[in-house]
Amino acid sequence: MTSLHDRRAAALPALRRFARSTTTTLLCVVLAGCAVLGVASSGSFFEGPSVRTFLQYLATPILIGLAQMVALCVGQLNLAVGALGGFSACLMGVLMADSGVPAALAVPAGVLAATLIGLVTGVFIVATRINGFIVTLGTMTILLGAQYRLAGTRTIDGYSPTLRDLGRAAPLNIPLVFVTALVAAALLAVFMYRAVAGRRLLAAGGNPLAARLSGISHDRQIVLAHTLSGLLVGVAALTATASLPGVNRSVGGDWLLPSFAAPIIGGVALTGGSVAVMGTVLAAFVMRLIDAARAQFSLDPSWVNFLIGVVVLGTVVGGRVRQTRLQTRGRARGDGPPAPEERDARPAAALPETGGAR
Repeated sequence: MTSLHDRRAAALPALRRFARSTTTTLLCVVLAGCAVLGVASSGSFFEGPSVRTFLQYLATPILIGLAQMVALCVGQLNLAVGALGGFSACLMGVLMADSGVPAALAVPAGVLAATLIGLVTGVFIVATRINGFIVTLGTMTILLGAQYRLAGTRTIDGYSPTLRDLGRAAPLNIPLVFVTALVAAALLAVFMYRAVAGRRLLAAGGNPLAARLSGISHDRQIVLAHTLSGLLVGVAALTATASLPGVNRSVGGDWLLPSFAAPIIGGVALTGGSVAVMGTVLAAFVMRLIDAARAQFSLDPSWVNFLIGVVVLGTVVGGRVRQTRLQTRGRARGDGPPAPEERDARPAAALPETGGAR
């Protein structure tokens, strides 16, 4: 009896934390949004074809949000998410339509190309010590040119019927591309929360100096983060290619804002050291609901971007205000770190300079 009482007592604080979490808030927003759209559409929003279309075009936002989240967890930004996804999609299309390569080879080639580009980006950031913002900005420009070189002004639509069937397949009105995105999210969650390599990513992003003193190379974590980001973008290119009637140079052009919005709204810190897989998935769901509401109420598309931008800025500002309040309360209670004693100043300054990762 005592053991059961202790378990209940320990579960209550966890339930309270979950009730106040960003994930719970987003879940409530999703449920409320679905209810509003259901009422506004007189129930047609919950019909099979509507659900299938809604979930089919939700897969790509989930994947690009996860790709950006992985980069953010080590304090990096990946501005090349959209350009990399568009290039990979066009590469798959060109291999299948122009070169006659089977989908079983063209699709892995596109995903592998995206992964290798992410790897090269991470290595370049580490080798040159140039800010990742600048490197991914340059990578984005290069990939946009490569995408135009592949597709030109045409739309590539003569690729494998098998891939198209995969994009249209929806057993029980659940598209397979959406299932693919959920599986990728689940595998990523297991990797980040359970695997040693995932814990090292979070440690390096949260406190690079402490991670380095513990033997964790910050440079390696940056390379790993960009490689994983590229892999997820490659999978997003696969779902986009399978779902769209054709690919052209415009694919990926509108991915950058959603890729940042999903993890930031989902509760990921811009400073690194945190991930929120479920929050990112739910935030992508919210943005998809906003897009569905735009179509339902015939709103101007520019208002959608405006609303998403306002929500992103509000989330960042709210997180910053909350962090400032917590720090203020900590100082008021005397919970701040103690000041170093005077005799410790000289030995700390005498520590040898260490090379390697920053």
